[in-house]
Amino acid sequence: MNKLFILAVVTSTLLIAACSKPASIESVESLMANPERLKELRAQCKADHAKVGDAQCNAVAEATRRRFFGSGGPSYTPPASSPASPAPKE
Repeated sequence: MNKLFILAVVTSTLLIAACSKPASIESVESLMANPERLKELRAQCKADHAKVGDAQCNAVAEATRRRFFGSGGPSYTPPASSPASPAPKE
């Protein structure tokens, strides 16, 4: 009887642990490559941040930031010579 009780406790513990696995977090790179999924997750984070989770919402925010600001490449470089100034009006 005691062995049956221990077996039931171990089995139920394993089932609970298997069911409560955290969902995998989508990477920033995969979200940047898939704008529709990014848009969907942004809406979910806005609606229920706690349900989606901090890690996923942070990845969504970072992917949004990178898509908006770009890859951090070179910034604007003005031309070497300035354009000719307009002729004065008489």
